[in-house]
Amino acid sequence: MLCESKIIALYCIVDDMLKGIHHYEDSRIRVSDSEVITTAFVSVLYFGGHLDHARCFMKWKGYVPQMLDKSRFCRRLHRLGDLLISMFFQLGKDLKDMAGASEYVLDSFPVAVCDNIRIARCKLMQGEHFRGRHSTELEYKC
Repeated sequence: MLCESKIIALYCIVDDMLKGIHHYEDSRIRVSDSEVITTAFVSVLYFGGHLDHARCFMKWKGYVPQMLDKSRFCRRLHRLGDLLISMFFQLGKDLKDMAGASEYVLDSFPVAVCDNIRIARCKLMQGEHFRGRHSTELEYKC
């Protein structure tokens, strides 16, 4: 079940952050940047990152009545990429300052970069010291 109060709270947080950094929006736009960012967050939270499902849901429920079509929505979201990164850094800094945490836990679980057939062409991790045996799948990965 989708939580309406969570979506509304998410929109308010995003909108307040954009207002706090004095983000400029063109007066001719139909859908605000806050609505675009909130729709992207809804896609991650409830639709497994599927932007089109979230876009249709937000229009259908009336959260964003003037929702953009798929292509224009993706272009707007990509244009906001740098803004999103700076918002995440600012939000992370604020949460860290509020919590007072000075220690972090990193997950050291290995992630496969390439399969055995592609090891020779792998440009990210070169050298035998990056190659490891994945015992459950009975193969080598880097």
